[in-house]
Amino acid sequence: MPTRDAAETTPDDTLPWYVAPLPTRLEDLALRLAWVIAAINVAGTVFGFWYYRIQLADTPLAAWIFVPDSPMATLFIAASLVAYELDWDADWLHALAFFGCLKLGLWTPFVQLVVNGQGALWWGMYWFLVLSHFGMAVEAFVVHRYATFSVPAVGVALAWYGINDLLDYFLGVLGGPHHTLLRAELGAEAPHALYAHDIAAACAVALTMLATYLALATHIHATEHRR
Repeated sequence: MPTRDAAETTPDDTLPWYVAPLPTRLEDLALRLAWVIAAINVAGTVFGFWYYRIQLADTPLAAWIFVPDSPMATLFIAASLVAYELDWDADWLHALAFFGCLKLGLWTPFVQLVVNGQGALWWGMYWFLVLSHFGMAVEAFVVHRYATFSVPAVGVALAWYGINDLLDYFLGVLGGPHHTLLRAELGAEAPHALYAHDIAAACAVALTMLATYLALATHIHATEHRR
C-alpha cells in the first residue's frame, strides 16, 4: 500500500497563525500517522451512528444523512486522510472534512458545556463527547497541509453545511428539523421555540461562516505566496 511522507507536504510559513495554529511538529506527526488517525475516525463514525440510533429510528430514511452530523464529519476526515495517502485529487472532500471537523468539533463542546450540561448523562460519556469532538477541531487544522481549498471545493462544503443548517434549524422538511436533540427540547411542546434551540442554531451558522472564512483565507494566502 503506498504511503506518503509528511516531508512531502512542506508547511507554508507564510500562513497566518489563525489558519495554521498547530505546531509544525504536531502537523508532521499527524500526517505520519494518517492511516491510524483515519482508522480512529472510522471507529468514531461507527460509534456515532450507534449513538444516534434512537433519533434515527424516529427520522424518515430519506433524512438520515442529515441527522448524524458528527459521524459524517469523522467519515469525511477519514476519507480525506485516505485520499491524501493515496494521492487522490479530492479537494472537495478535503474541504468537507475541514468544515465538518471544525464545525462539529467546536459546536458539540459548546452545546454540551453551555446549553446542555451533564444532566443525567454519565460523566465519562459527557467528557468523552466534549474532548473527542474538540479533537476533531484540532484535526481540521492539519488539512491545509495537503488541500488547496479551491473556491469550487469550498463552495461544495458551504453548500452541504449550509443546507444542513437550514434543515436542522429553520426548515421543517422530511419530518425535520434534523439537528441533534438538545436536552431542553426533550418533551417540550414547541422545542424549536426554545432559547436553547436559538443558541444552538446561532452557533451552527456562525461556525459555518467561520469555516468558510478560514478555508478561503488559507487559499488566498497560499495562492499569493506562490506568485
